[in-house]
Amino acid sequence: MVDPKDSGQITKGKIDEAIKALKEQKPKEREDISDREAIRKMRRYIEKLTSDKYGYSYDEVSEMLKGLGINLSGSRIKYLLGEVKKSSRRQKKTSSSDDNNPSSNPATET
Repeated sequence: MVDPKDSGQITKGKIDEAIKALKEQKPKEREDISDREAIRKMRRYIEKLTSDKYGYSYDEVSEMLKGLGINLSGSRIKYLLGEVKKSSRRQKKTSSSDDNNPSSNPATET
């Protein structure tokens, strides 16, 4: 006969312990991020450098980043910056329209 300890039986106590351990896990930090995410994180600095005050071109910013091992062309940076701006505008519109639309607000009763 097989001893219950060796049979691989899962007790309720083990399940509770496992659930607790799984809940406590934090998201893993990823080494690599997408081009879009990289531009989103650097957005304010790229916009500052390409402003009229600083006067750098996207190609010049691209060269600076290339020296750091980030290989994005100036046109790719410009494109991704536009995409990041569009998505942040959409998120702002969605959240403000949700606030103004009583039918989408579950806390409001009619």
